[in-house]
Amino acid sequence: MTYHVQFPGLGLALTINRVALSIGGFNIYWYGVIIAAGMMLALLYAFRNAVDFGIDSDRLVDVIAIGTVMAIVCARIYYVAMAPFKYNSIWEMIDIRLGGIAIYGAVIGAFVFGGLAAKWRKIPLLPLFDLVSLGFLIGQGIGRWGNFVNQEAFGTNTTLPWGMYSEGTEAYLKSVQVTLPAGMTVDPTAPVHPTFLYESIWCLAGFVILASLVKRRKFNGQIFLSYIIWYGLGRSWIEGLRTDSLLVGNTGLRASQLVAIGSVIAAAMLLIIGLRNAKGKQLQVTLAVSDIKKQAEAGNRFTPDTLPANAPHADFVKATDEMNRRLKDLDLDAPEIEELEEPAPETTEAPKPTENAAVEAEAPAEPEEQRKTEPAEEAPADPEAEPAAETQAEKTAPEEK
Repeated sequence: MTYHVQFPGLGLALTINRVALSIGGFNIYWYGVIIAAGMMLALLYAFRNAVDFGIDSDRLVDVIAIGTVMAIVCARIYYVAMAPFKYNSIWEMIDIRLGGIAIYGAVIGAFVFGGLAAKWRKIPLLPLFDLVSLGFLIGQGIGRWGNFVNQEAFGTNTTLPWGMYSEGTEAYLKSVQVTLPAGMTVDPTAPVHPTFLYESIWCLAGFVILASLVKRRKFNGQIFLSYIIWYGLGRSWIEGLRTDSLLVGNTGLRASQLVAIGSVIAAAMLLIIGLRNAKGKQLQVTLAVSDIKKQAEAGNRFTPDTLPANAPHADFVKATDEMNRRLKDLDLDAPEIEELEEPAPETTEAPKPTENAAVEAEAPAEPEEQRKTEPAEEAPADPEAEPAAETQAEKTAPEEK
């Protein structure tokens, strides 16, 4: 199918073929190609920067593979669940080549099942969410151009210079008008808001902003919470312009707006708490260990190194390589050396005799009785005391008869 897209205010006109390639009658649409391109760029960013978050890129492959598949599945389930009776068969429900996936379903599926896979592969959960959030912004920013090729995800009428018109917008607005705000009408032949463009710019701008905060983050999960707030604020505004929003049953409430507002409030509260608890602290990143089996066998003989979160990318790469080389060279069969050896029992040795002691030993011992009878050294006589003693002697002496 071909669309003739016009931007009257800019004087632009484009002809777009939705089919990128046909192989044996099987059509490959630009929608899928563009989304795949966005995912590839997101993966390239994630694998290059995984080391800065303490994540091993080899184990990250398994997590991303599971998260990506389940993101697509959940995105389609979310979309179909909002209008299950418009499909005539199971095949129509699972066929996404013509569009029809909900980004919030993809986000929920990726984080839930990716988180479970991370537990299985022993990857730190919050650092993983920080890294994946940045990848999501890349994928969403590029993937929204798939909506442009399909001529979907547009808004109400506008007189702005970048207002868009095509056969696709006119046909849709003539057939479906159920998601318009109360009291609002649209002219199917007039230009409409290219809301896909708004969301693409919003996501790419968010990537630039949050990527600049990576080296200044204070706690694990800060980038993830900031992503929820940034995307939720933009989505709640952009969703209000759209004419093809998914509604919650017959309530008339837009599902994406409710999810966006609720998630923004919850994430903002958690972000404030996290920043308050991390005030004045420097986030330390535990480096990624490549051989987790050997790490477990090494026990206390090996401890992963850490680096501050604001360290340059090159430092993370070098330190991680050196640490894993040290683990690889660790010989687990070598006997473990005790840090402190048990001290030998103390032996009391008799002191060696000195020359003086030997001489003293050879000298004949003086008899003990002689030592007892030997008068003590006389103290110097007191001249005043002598006459008193003589007088006392005269008194006590018997008189001569």
